[in-house]
Order: sequence, then C-alpha cells, then structure tokens
Amino acid sequence: MDLVVIGSGTIAPSSTRVAPCYWVGAGEITLLLDCGAGTLHRAAELGIPWSEISCVAITHFHVDHWGELPALLFALRWGIEPARTAPLRLVGPPGFSTRLTMLAAALGDWVLSPGYPLQVDEIKPKEVITLAGDVSLEAFKTPHTAESLAYAVTEGEVRLVYTGDTGPSDALAEWAHSCDLLLAECSLPDDRAIDIHLSPTQAGSLGRAANARELVLTHFYPVYGDLDPGDAAVRAFGEPVTIARDGDRFHIGIDRC
Repeated sequence: MDLVVIGSGTIAPSSTRVAPCYWVGAGEITLLLDCGAGTLHRAAELGIPWSEISCVAITHFHVDHWGELPALLFALRWGIEPARTAPLRLVGPPGFSTRLTMLAAALGDWVLSPGYPLQVDEIKPKEVITLAGDVSLEAFKTPHTAESLAYAVTEGEVRLVYTGDTGPSDALAEWAHSCDLLLAECSLPDDRAIDIHLSPTQAGSLGRAANARELVLTHFYPVYGDLDPGDAAVRAFGEPVTIARDGDRFHIGIDRC
C-alpha cells in the first residue's frame, strides 16, 4: 500500500501546507482521504494521477476536509481530455447525501450528475465496506464533530489508519491497535491543547496506546511557528515519529519482526 501526503495543513492559509488530503494506492483502488482546499493543484504539482482516482472518503463536514470536492467533480468532467467515463465512488458520514444535495442546489445539478457515474455511500461507525478485491474501508467515531470519523484502509494484512480530526480517545487507540501506519492529526502545541484536537504529546500517546508500527503526524496549524512537534511526540510514542509535509510518500509493507 502506498500513501502520499497531498495536504498536511488546515484551514489556515500556509505557503507550504495545503488543507488535508491523502492519496492511497491499494490494489486496484486509488483513494483520496479528505479533499481540502489546494488538493487539485498540489496533486498536479506532485505528479499524482488525480484523474484516475476511484474513490474519495470524507471524514467530516468541516470545509478544510471536503471543500475542494466540488472542484474535483468538475475537473474530472472538464479538466481532462478525454472526459472521464469511469465511475467515481464517494464515501462519507451519515448526512453526506444531504450535504451533496445542498451543494447541488447551490452550485448546479452537475454536482450529482457530473457526466460520469457517481456512487454515493454513507458509512456508519464500525461499518466496513469493500472497495475492490481485498481492499476495504472501515470507519470509527472520533470526538470532534457529531459526524466525524476515522478511517482504516486495509489491503490483505496491511492496515493504514487515518484519524481525521479527533480529540484524545482510548476507544480510537483500541480500534487502531497494531496498525501498520497511524496517520494522526496534530493540530496544536501541547500548551494550546483543546478537547477536539490532538497535541504532539497526545498524538504520541495515541500511537503508543495503539501499538502502531509507524506514526506520522499531520494537520498542523501555523501557530507552531518554529516549534518542532516531533520532540514531544517521540517522548510519548517511544519511537521515531515522522512530521508530514506536503509531498511525503510512504510505502506501507508487511515486513514484521
């Protein structure tokens, strides 16, 4: 399984980090986890084959996590030659279909009828859906908004867990246990921690409780300045930690001791 960090930032404008988006390649599936502002242009910059995406999974309805989805739908019809004919699957929390209907009312019928087959699925916490072959997507509730989900992408024995936005959660750690890579939000420094986001120490503690093989931190607000979130995260996790940047690439294998 391959992971590319397209956007490691937040809603706060940054010259180096666009809003959350992560490209996952697993078997026949090319999946976007979230689709925030800057996704398309950063994907093009990184050489990501965005026009071949087969599925988009949205964690929650804050604009920095799904605000560029309409632009993606439009670009797949009008931004490539020849225009897309392959189906696209959209997955989101309960209420997703209603939100898309509201977008269509505001932007136009093309949101729901973009000119290629569109499949919209709502996924509930602890539900598992098959994407293709042995690739599946599982959801888990996180303490952020009423609908917020974390996702696990599994291909065979390989498991990637993406927290989406979350506060500290023992239940999330238990659900993510023994994942091969934990992609965890790390929004704010320890001295500015709040209940609905993770700080470096909290993210490191989550990774340790989950017994994650690899911990990658993302979703950084510019308030960090020159502060390195890795120091506190490493102390809590007990192992090296990766501080994600736009363009980082990871190959998630099954080599186990």
